[in-house]
Amino acid sequence: MYQEKSFNFTKKALDTLIMPETGKRSYFYDAKVRGLELMITEHGSKSFKVYRKCNGRPVRVTLGKYSEMSIENARNEAQRVIAEMIDGKNRNEEKKKIRAEITFGETFEIFMEKYSKIYKKSWQYDEREVNRFLKHWFKRKISDISKQEIQLLHEKIRKESGLYQANRLLERIKVIYNKAIEWGWEGTNPTQGIKKFKEKSRDRFLHPDELPRFFESLDMEENEAIREYVYISLFTGVRKSNVLAMCWEDVHLDRREWLIPETKNGDSLRVHLIETVIDILKRRAEKYGQKKWVFEGSGTTGHLVEPKSGWKRILERAGIKDLRIHDLRRTLGSWQAITGANSFMIGQSLGHKSSQSTAVYARLNIDPVRDSVEKATQAILKHSKK
Repeated sequence: MYQEKSFNFTKKALDTLIMPETGKRSYFYDAKVRGLELMITEHGSKSFKVYRKCNGRPVRVTLGKYSEMSIENARNEAQRVIAEMIDGKNRNEEKKKIRAEITFGETFEIFMEKYSKIYKKSWQYDEREVNRFLKHWFKRKISDISKQEIQLLHEKIRKESGLYQANRLLERIKVIYNKAIEWGWEGTNPTQGIKKFKEKSRDRFLHPDELPRFFESLDMEENEAIREYVYISLFTGVRKSNVLAMCWEDVHLDRREWLIPETKNGDSLRVHLIETVIDILKRRAEKYGQKKWVFEGSGTTGHLVEPKSGWKRILERAGIKDLRIHDLRRTLGSWQAITGANSFMIGQSLGHKSSQSTAVYARLNIDPVRDSVEKATQAILKHSKK
């Protein structure tokens, strides 16, 4: 059956391509980005590649597998590779460097520039956590780091920083080695066979008996930014990173709304603002002006980065244990449930990834969602005064 070799890449078109005969490979070319091609093997594996001349010689650079890389990301990456080729840079030379046994630190640097900073919204966490826990490996060859070493470190981090931190670090090490292999390193991933510690799903939230102590301690917090950050986190249920990076241009006080352009799951989110939050924002605007960030900071990001020290003070004064900042988000959702909201309304207000049922609810009027948030926050405030 004849297939067009050059066409506009779409998911439907790529999913319906026919596999080549045994022992052969098929190549298809994107009509939108010249030089971007898709290679299909006899086994049905599909890979994005860039094929064009660099320094007068034809060069083919592998970008990634179609199952793991979207068409949009492939096009963006292809344009970057093509721009490098125009400048005379051949990415295949980087693979030769990796084959020549570079260090873990050099591998991590390539990982950050070629993958994490491009494809991960949370790339700052990769940079911070790897530097925090794995810096002692930076000058070592990547093949020198053994499975036993990683397993011992995994257990050590669990004892010192908890199993969640240990598991996230293991995931980072695993993907760094996987990417090194993808880019040409011929070793094996030493994390293979190391199991993550079993994690329990948390159901922690602020209970009625804790609310009076929590709010009393919160009002005593001397750091105004942290105090108001916690109030907004609790009464919006928004993720920590989004509250920290809250922009004035996304806040609409007249409509009592905060429009977050993009959340962790990739969707935008419309957040209803209750009166308490409106008052905090008006006070901050009057006192500090409406610059870029609601919570201005002195670091590289320009905004407040980590409220851990203030959070610790708040919990110690209140005599509350085992409560995380993320549990404030669960607190609002739990109190919505307590005051009668169904799972669709809770998911809509907190910006959970929509199931089909939630998507149906999302097309309805926003008033029931707003009402459920109002009821929950009124109940929280009522119990806080007991």
